[in-house]
Amino acid sequence: MGTLDTGDTAWMLMSTALVMFMTPGLALFYGGLVRSKNVLSTIMHSFIMLGIGTIVWILVGYSLAFGPDKFGLIGDLSMFGLKGVGMAPAEGSTIPEILFMAFQMMFAIITPALITGAFAERMKFSSYVVFMVAWLVFVYSPIAHWVWGGGWIMQLGALDFAGGTVVHINAAVAALAAAIVIGKRKGFGKEAMHPHNLPMTILGAAILWFGWFGFNAGSALAANGLAAVAFVVTHIASAMGALGWIIAEKLKTGKPTTLGAASGAVAGLVAITPAAGFVGPIAAIAIGFIGGILCYLAVGLKFKLGYDDSLDVVGVHGVGGVIGALLTGVFATVAINEAGANGLLYGGMDLFVKQLIAIGATIGYSFIMSFIILKAIKSVMGLRVSEEEEVNGLDLSLHSENGYALGGFSSGTLEHAVAAVQVAPNFAVKTAPASE
Repeated sequence: MGTLDTGDTAWMLMSTALVMFMTPGLALFYGGLVRSKNVLSTIMHSFIMLGIGTIVWILVGYSLAFGPDKFGLIGDLSMFGLKGVGMAPAEGSTIPEILFMAFQMMFAIITPALITGAFAERMKFSSYVVFMVAWLVFVYSPIAHWVWGGGWIMQLGALDFAGGTVVHINAAVAALAAAIVIGKRKGFGKEAMHPHNLPMTILGAAILWFGWFGFNAGSALAANGLAAVAFVVTHIASAMGALGWIIAEKLKTGKPTTLGAASGAVAGLVAITPAAGFVGPIAAIAIGFIGGILCYLAVGLKFKLGYDDSLDVVGVHGVGGVIGALLTGVFATVAINEAGANGLLYGGMDLFVKQLIAIGATIGYSFIMSFIILKAIKSVMGLRVSEEEEVNGLDLSLHSENGYALGGFSSGTLEHAVAAVQVAPNFAVKTAPASE
């Protein structure tokens, strides 16, 4: 049994709260990017994960991810319902195990929420709930065990400090599977589908940046020098991601955008995540800058390849996660973290190969399992809303709400929303054609 340290415990309580705050931040980030008729349904996708993810993690997820190892593939169910998980630190730890469980729970909440950007504006809510429960049990928990819970990738020696494979690549590959199985939005590639509220998206990006300090620096699991390094390189990479994105944007289109700056900041955060506890500040500059540029170039792939990833989960989290995992194999050094390994720049060819194996395994398993789960749900209960519901918007169709009250009408009920449309049927079209 470990020895409790009050300073480490205090820092991890704060880090856990910071990571929790990221999910509402993601809700705002995604919510501003969709059309106004889908803002609440999109926010709901992220916000409700605080409920779904919590229950699944407490009942089975934590035990499957961090329970005693079975063949390097999965934990057992000996900690079902947090049996035996209490205030005492686990072996080698300085924080209560129940706090470690809560910290990891926040990762299990935001990871599936990231997927929702791929199918925004067209998925049935009931099917969404079923998919998220199944995905957490059969995809997230096993991969978390492989990488962090004593499974085969951890035994192999691949490095992922805070979630390049477990969170970002995993979520992005599932997002790609969802975009393929569910299909394109009505009018995709033919109609303008501009973000309806960029200030909301910028606020969401700022909250994500803020919360990411807990995400990465908290993954040190202690209030120590390694947490400080992870904190600093996280900020550097995010700053460089924003700069890299807008520079590429300026060179290609002639105009840097606020959306580009926000997206680049997130891309930099994604790229540094697996490397945060293994690299120094100069490496973080390179990782963030490369991540910002390559993620900017990657978001256009959906138009060339023909899949509708509504909010660019694949382009930002998938490409950024792969870049970060690979560059960890380049820039990692034991001078920063003795428990890590040296990357290519320090003679560590083996680490780079291990990173490739971890990336490939995550991509293959996540895509196949996510595809199977989605197909099964589609055959039983369907995945997509009707064409009429999609045209009317999911806020009204699925939740009987409007994100914004126009003309003085309440947005709380279906009757009020219908009354608003009857009184001013062309109002939205005349005032905001791009958002409707």
